[in-house]
Amino acid sequence: MRDRISLKLLPIGLVLALFSLQILMSPASARAQDSNSAKARALVDAAIKMTDGKAAVKLLWQATEIDPTLDDAYVYLGLYYNSRSDFGNVIKVYQKLVKYEPKQVSAYLNIGEAYMSFSPPQTQDALVYYRKAYEIDSGNSFAALRIGQLLAEKGSRDEAMKYLKIALADTKNPTAASEAEKVLRQMGAL
Repeated sequence: MRDRISLKLLPIGLVLALFSLQILMSPASARAQDSNSAKARALVDAAIKMTDGKAAVKLLWQATEIDPTLDDAYVYLGLYYNSRSDFGNVIKVYQKLVKYEPKQVSAYLNIGEAYMSFSPPQTQDALVYYRKAYEIDSGNSFAALRIGQLLAEKGSRDEAMKYLKIALADTKNPTAASEAEKVLRQMGAL
């Protein structure tokens, strides 16, 4: 009887041993991740202090390879490319970020803004990213404003009004509310 009990407990003991091993290994992987994060932050800090833009951009891209979840590297890359009206690269920067941080609302908004910065604006592409930002954060009045503006341009009056009224109601973002009010007045909805 004793042998049967120990044989029945063996799989549980094995499971516990494996579980314990996983717990013991977790700090090691966390330390490696912390180490990569520290290396990436050091590259970002060095890039910020540089006067050679091309070299700084190279360091920032390296930082995204070392720690693809470090927002700062993407923000500085986005600013760099945006300041040069290189909107294609702005899109690439933030598309890489959302690959690793798919719930990053600001990245989707930045992609949408980049599409709107082309001449002529690529409104259909922008709308996709504004909608994604809004899907993640339905309280984001900027996303609601942009969706409403683009839908109004397309002639989708009822749907545009829905989003513009959401933006209008946000007292925490008076700029978006003011813009929404302006569009709603132009539409004759206020």
